[in-house]
Amino acid sequence: MQFGVFSVSDITRDPVSGETPSEAERIDAVVQIAKKTEEVGLDVFAIGEHHNPPFFSSAPTTLLAHIAALTEKLIVTTSTTLITTNDPVRIAEEYAMLQHLSKGRMDLMLGRGNTAPVYPWFGQDIRQSLPLGLENYNLLHRLWREDVVDWEGKFRTPLSGFTSTPRPLDDVPPFVWHGSIRSPEIAEQAAYYGDGFFANHIFWPKEHYMRLIKFYRQRYAHYGHGTEAQAIVGLGGQAYIAKRSQQAVKEFRPYFNEAPVYGNGPTMEDFADQTPLTVGSPQEVIDKTLTFREHFGDYQRQLFLVDHAGLPLKTVLNQLELLGGEVVPVLRKELAARRAPEAAEAPTHASLVEAKYGDQPARQPRPNANRGDNVTGGSPYQDTALAG
Repeated sequence: MQFGVFSVSDITRDPVSGETPSEAERIDAVVQIAKKTEEVGLDVFAIGEHHNPPFFSSAPTTLLAHIAALTEKLIVTTSTTLITTNDPVRIAEEYAMLQHLSKGRMDLMLGRGNTAPVYPWFGQDIRQSLPLGLENYNLLHRLWREDVVDWEGKFRTPLSGFTSTPRPLDDVPPFVWHGSIRSPEIAEQAAYYGDGFFANHIFWPKEHYMRLIKFYRQRYAHYGHGTEAQAIVGLGGQAYIAKRSQQAVKEFRPYFNEAPVYGNGPTMEDFADQTPLTVGSPQEVIDKTLTFREHFGDYQRQLFLVDHAGLPLKTVLNQLELLGGEVVPVLRKELAARRAPEAAEAPTHASLVEAKYGDQPARQPRPNANRGDNVTGGSPYQDTALAG
């Protein structure tokens, strides 16, 4: 079971101090948050992708490569990589490079995003978002598994004899999570490929996600990847933690009340009752998070949103101390004790390499002499006959 935090990279006015951090301050802060995530014993740091104010994470691979260089064990990932408005060739290249630079301490989450104007900014039509996402991932999936790809689709120019470089580390593609908050088609896609399904369990009642996850598990088994219990599930969540419940409620209320994402809708108490949000003591966060397994079954990754709504860096770092020091150690122990024997472990690069090669050495692609244009059709690698 992996635990971590994710950021949506928002730059939001602090309603208590009245100050809005600069882009430079938030970028520096998120690097400190990622380093603290490892320091307190958590496993994963994730960042979203946005291309408009008030967000800063327009180049997640650059940011995550920097964080990977500053950490030793932390898995870096996205929450989300836009499969619709990014060229799948660039995704293949950039995330394979990140995989090499992090020595395999990475994966990525693909999704369509929730910012409608981003589509025309990158020359796409939001009305085609679903078929665009499905087609782009089909190509990405092949680019990481075939040395030479011939491909033709509806939404981009054809490829003839194309090789994506660098090849994935150890010739093992990064693990992919498909993130969704509403679309059964994305759950179907994750199941078809045997990938992970990440339910960004933040805003909606549990019953909505229970239906999506149940459907994903059923389809995962249908496609022959394993039993329903062996499907790979990740969950989002949110918490604001203080030593005492009353303190947590008092401290977080102004941030909740002014946060754009909550839309001045339900009260904080009603929202916490209806969604995964927990505002309270470490024990209250533990108790509510343990109910996730009851609702969704054994799962592999739990990420918490902790740095949004204008919360100052000092407060976020304190949240991480409480999360890593008092919450997650108990959750690890309790969830491990309740875990069904057949439940899958969280995928890592090491486990994927072992699954592909067993005790044999991993493939290390070595190019032949420069052939110039990379469109001649034959494999450019010395071990073409051995490549699977």
